[in-house]
Amino acid sequence: MIFHRLARYFESWIDPFGPKASYQPPKGTAAFIWHYVSQAKAAFFAMLVLGGVVAMLEAGLFWFVGRLVDILDSVGPGNGWSGLIEAHGREIAFIAFVVLGVRFSAIALSALVEEQVIVPGFFNLVRWQAHAHISRQSLSFFHNDFSGRIVTKVWAAGQATGDLMVSLLQVAWFMVIYSLTTLTLVSSLDWRLGALVGFWIVAFIVLARFFVPKIRRNARETAEASSMLNGRLTDAYSNIQTLKLFGREEDNDRYIRDGFERFQDVLKSFTRYLTGVRSSLAFLSGLMITAVGALTIELWLDGQVTTGAVAFTLGLVLRMNMLLGRMMTQFNAIMRNLGTIQNSAEMIAAPIALVDRPDAPDLVIREPSILFENVSFHYGRGSGVIEGLNLSIAAGEKVGIIGRSGAGKSTLVNLLLRFYDLESGRILISGQDIASVRQESLRRQIGMVTQDTALLHRSVRDNIMFGRPDATVEAMQAAAREAEADMFIPHLEDFRGRKGYDAHVGERGVKLSGGQRQRIAIARMLLKDAPILVLDEATSALDSEVEAAIQQNLEKLMNGKTVIAIAHRLSTIANLDRLVVMDKGRIIEEGGHRQLLAKGGLYADLWARQSGGFIAVDK
Repeated sequence: MIFHRLARYFESWIDPFGPKASYQPPKGTAAFIWHYVSQAKAAFFAMLVLGGVVAMLEAGLFWFVGRLVDILDSVGPGNGWSGLIEAHGREIAFIAFVVLGVRFSAIALSALVEEQVIVPGFFNLVRWQAHAHISRQSLSFFHNDFSGRIVTKVWAAGQATGDLMVSLLQVAWFMVIYSLTTLTLVSSLDWRLGALVGFWIVAFIVLARFFVPKIRRNARETAEASSMLNGRLTDAYSNIQTLKLFGREEDNDRYIRDGFERFQDVLKSFTRYLTGVRSSLAFLSGLMITAVGALTIELWLDGQVTTGAVAFTLGLVLRMNMLLGRMMTQFNAIMRNLGTIQNSAEMIAAPIALVDRPDAPDLVIREPSILFENVSFHYGRGSGVIEGLNLSIAAGEKVGIIGRSGAGKSTLVNLLLRFYDLESGRILISGQDIASVRQESLRRQIGMVTQDTALLHRSVRDNIMFGRPDATVEAMQAAAREAEADMFIPHLEDFRGRKGYDAHVGERGVKLSGGQRQRIAIARMLLKDAPILVLDEATSALDSEVEAAIQQNLEKLMNGKTVIAIAHRLSTIANLDRLVVMDKGRIIEEGGHRQLLAKGGLYADLWARQSGGFIAVDK
């Protein structure tokens, strides 16, 4: 009971989820580490102090052993415990108090700080803040990298930064204090012993200065190769159905094996240096132990030191040898962690490319009108995609966007949602430039259902309620009914036995059919009830009967709302207020269905060429 109270007290030292104005860390490795460590200074200072105390006590244990040998040598066995206590009782009691009381308290407190403060608090502080920054990156940031590689770096940043600090304070700092204490204690016996220990420490530092930079460089390359391999594996597992569908296991094995071979090549170079440093240390320690042992025996033979001093010195240097070996072995972990931090920092510290303006207001919808004014966007390529586009959509108007694949339809929607910043021109909603308002407030006012429907690996309820988290259960169920999703939801059951709205849908909704995913996405949009609706092939995955039923509900929902609908199946949007035909990033035709057919232009051609409801792709 007392332990749990004490543990809870230490666990409250660091709040990993405390709000910050900016979660972006600096790029430099040292600055990156200090950015997070400075948020937990008290905990690391406590580790520093306690680690130093424990190191001095560990070295002191050997002095106690040497002192006990001398005490026993001065008191004959015939005097028994009474004679021993009478002659040296206070000194023995002091030794017992330090070993049983002080040492226990220092080690227990050190363990509490490391295990109850640093591991749950600091490790997760780094991970959470790295995630909070990364999650605010633009859509293109995630499109340009493996999702598995990003996840690996975010998670590894917290683990590596925490492990590095623990290693530095629990191993390196411990070793510094222990070595200095050893140097002081043996020097008090004879300056020549102190000189040998001092030479040992200097030689160790020289070895470290030679090997550490090389190990650090190779560790960084190993971390990069590791994250690359993780990305390839995640990509393969998340697309396992496609791999099996095309029967390309051998090709995929070659691709994955290439990643393994690249990782193995840099790992071999890394481990060669580790082998070199461990071998060099073994030779140095063997040489120094022999020299210290020989000098200690020589001093004892000359009567310059006692038997206890011999035991104390040899025990102390043997322990120092073990700790130096442990420390050099720890360089493996320390350098791996430094390499991982360097590799993660480059990605995590990248500035957010698409940010809100300072003090940007929320978008306020008075009337859901939309204006594209001389908009150009080329994905940074200089030309193509969207060129000088002008389009005005009145509040409550329902507009269909039509065009061949690659005409710029989806890009136009992405710009409306401000997934990318314009290269020129502006977009106004209700008279407000979307570049000057908060992105979250903009996207709250737009409901969207896409052709490529992806659901969160959560329950059906969570996926629908994502549209409006404060909605009632009744409202959520009503949205499911309107989306014709209530026909299958009660019959769902996942592998853990959760049923209906509690059933989990799998990664990206993989456990549901395309039509089921689409209906849940539509229910989510219906629940959101935003004033602007974007339908990007919203019913493409549905069969004709279900589509007809949902179309009736969508028509009810669209009353009083501004709608932009993209569809290859022209029959689904032919009855909208206006149809806009795009080609090569420009608007080339506008009007109603009959009006555009009468013009005999691209729309009429697309309508004539449809087969089974699809538009032929421009060759």
